[in-house]
Amino acid sequence: MLKGRLFGAAKVRKRSAGLAAEFYIIGLGNPGERYAHTRHNAGFDVVSILSQRHKIPVSIRRYNARLGTGIIKDRKVTLCMPQTYMNNSGESVKEMAKALGISARQLILVYDDVDLPPGTVRIRAKGSAGTHNGMKSVIYHLKTDEFARVRVGIGKPDGEIVEHVLGEHSDKQAAFETLMKAADAVETIIGEGIYEAQNRFN
Repeated sequence: MLKGRLFGAAKVRKRSAGLAAEFYIIGLGNPGERYAHTRHNAGFDVVSILSQRHKIPVSIRRYNARLGTGIIKDRKVTLCMPQTYMNNSGESVKEMAKALGISARQLILVYDDVDLPPGTVRIRAKGSAGTHNGMKSVIYHLKTDEFARVRVGIGKPDGEIVEHVLGEHSDKQAAFETLMKAADAVETIIGEGIYEAQNRFN
């Protein structure tokens, strides 16, 4: 039995068995066209890049999320985009973790961070949510902060924070390159481990 399950052993239902994986890459964001490709949806965008690179459709709807399962770096993964809106992301993650008997060490969270300058990607093995409400929700519902995360810098605004995070990137090409780098970081965690990824990207 996998040690450290977040909610104990799960009796995985037959229809969910195909979603069980070694790693769960969870990109945080807001659903809907209104929020597509905004700074706050960096997590969704990174998951979309991984979906395209590895031909993993994120088309299954379960646990208040869009999901897809496939292979990255010879490891089975499940890609996840919670559909609860950012501030309630933890509800979806908890539902999935309980249903599939997930351990915290299987999780990789990807999200935007105003405390990092644009163009920056940072990897942490654990830690607080900082100012990010989506991460606060995940930590609250999982009752732990001991899971890997890839933070995508979007910088602090001169004006209102809400307008900034819900706005589009001012330099779209630079933003795309940063999102690609974040996807590379996720792949490195999966294939070579988090400490190698930290050495390479931090």
